[in-house]
Amino acid sequence: MVEPTADIAWALVLAAARRLREGITLAESGSWRGYEPDLLLGHRLTGGTLLVVGAGRIGAAVARRSIGWGMTVLYTARSEKPHLHESPIGASRVTLEEGLPIADAVVLTTSLNASTRHLMNERTIGMMKPEAVLVNVSRGPVVDEAALAAALRDGRIHGAGLDVFEQEPRIHPDLLAAPNVVVLPHIGSATVEDRTDLTRISVENVLAVLAGEEPAFPVRTEPAP
Repeated sequence: MVEPTADIAWALVLAAARRLREGITLAESGSWRGYEPDLLLGHRLTGGTLLVVGAGRIGAAVARRSIGWGMTVLYTARSEKPHLHESPIGASRVTLEEGLPIADAVVLTTSLNASTRHLMNERTIGMMKPEAVLVNVSRGPVVDEAALAAALRDGRIHGAGLDVFEQEPRIHPDLLAAPNVVVLPHIGSATVEDRTDLTRISVENVLAVLAGEEPAFPVRTEPAP
């Protein structure tokens, strides 16, 4: 599920930065009058700055995909990730407060716990650049949806892309009404190949437990160290 989720994260980054939801709506409306130089202007990602919040396996995969855009990569994590500092990624570890004001794209891949619930709230969203986009492929409650909807409505950030939500399958109505947000129904790992792999892993775990063996992927109540 790591690689397809990173793919979806980048799909949302691109869709939010380039206003694809609004573009699709206009193209399908029958009211599009043709090319206009100032129609649905988005923001360039090439040469910009990417902030990955929670640089685990999915976060690292998101960072790798930024190479094609020549982006400066920043990340937050509980510990240093030396492999991300190496070429060609060349990332730097920062605090959330250091990274948010300079990031053009903020991608959330962090786990959900007491310290990350509503990590992105009125205060932290307010630290983002007006041109920036926020993407969440981690867990819905990491984002305060009411605060995000207000920021989008007021133009305090450029756009957002969400694959997860606070109260799934319910989506905050103000997000659904916002033209500058792209929403998906939690399909980060939804490929035939990855869902087949997940099923196989689940079966192997069950068989290991029944045989009195340690499963390859044990379920933990606390995050692994």
